[in-house]
Amino acid sequence: MKINPTYRALLDKSINCMLSAIELYNKPDFKYREDAFAILAVNAWELLLKSQLFKCHKYSFKSICKTEPLKTKNGTNHKKKTKISLNRCGNKKTLDIESVVKKLCEKKSLPKEIINNIEALIELRDNAIHFINPENISKQIQELGFACIKNYMTFIDDWNIDIDLSKYNLYLMPLAYINEKTIVNASLNCETEHFLSFIKNLRTGDDSSSYDVLLSIDVQFKKGNSLDAIPVKTTGDSDITITLSEEDIQKKYPWSYKKVVDESKKRYSNFKKAKDFNKAMVAIKNEPKLAKERKLHPDKPNSAKTYYYSTNVWSILDKYFTKG
Repeated sequence: MKINPTYRALLDKSINCMLSAIELYNKPDFKYREDAFAILAVNAWELLLKSQLFKCHKYSFKSICKTEPLKTKNGTNHKKKTKISLNRCGNKKTLDIESVVKKLCEKKSLPKEIINNIEALIELRDNAIHFINPENISKQIQELGFACIKNYMTFIDDWNIDIDLSKYNLYLMPLAYINEKTIVNASLNCETEHFLSFIKNLRTGDDSSSYDVLLSIDVQFKKGNSLDAIPVKTTGDSDITITLSEEDIQKKYPWSYKKVVDESKKRYSNFKKAKDFNKAMVAIKNEPKLAKERKLHPDKPNSAKTYYYSTNVWSILDKYFTKG
């Protein structure tokens, strides 16, 4: 199937922007990491959303361009007719991200969590470009970054956008060790307090959504038995083993078999609890990141066992069924 070249170029540049944002953030000693991430991540989102607005308007280039009123003979603005605005060198101006979000919302609904997360990143980007960003809030910015990447990947999947995410390790942002004591004891200036208040007010509190404004990942280092730990692969040659408590496991694998079935009925137009589904579930159970066998009653040694599942089971189920 032939794809519009401008649409393809927008998608390719978007994914490359996001990869660059993650690569710079991952550098072990990069003083401009949060600012660079915000600038590139916002650019990635703008291009991705712009591509979808472009597609919604049947690839009309004018749909993603800024316009201005035509001038009448007497020099006043025409009430109806418009023309595409030009930049300093005479090229066509395209819409900024806020305008793209607004226009795309008129065509299709965008989750509030995506809009709020992008809004917080825009604030960071604008400060990075035009002034300076608040200090001592690396943890909060990292939480915005985790949510940004999760939202980006989920959006591509939900909207069936022609980007093959399997080729990229977008989810491998490192767990930066941030000294919480330093953060708590730091003296925050009024600008920093304003920004923290700003992103706090953007949180929706909707736990049922697939999207997030902020996403916190907490790692606790404890002495103890690590035989039952879940290994987390790092970017190096070895594994770092992090011991997860029963509560942590419940958060990582929150779905029961019944929940997977119920959610699949909502997601797929051709879903049947039959041969294909059983085949997919076998594959899911063989993938440690997607399923874990647990006791029904962890405190009882002889308790019966069952499987619990990650909310990322779609990575396999999507291969068997069609999203409706």
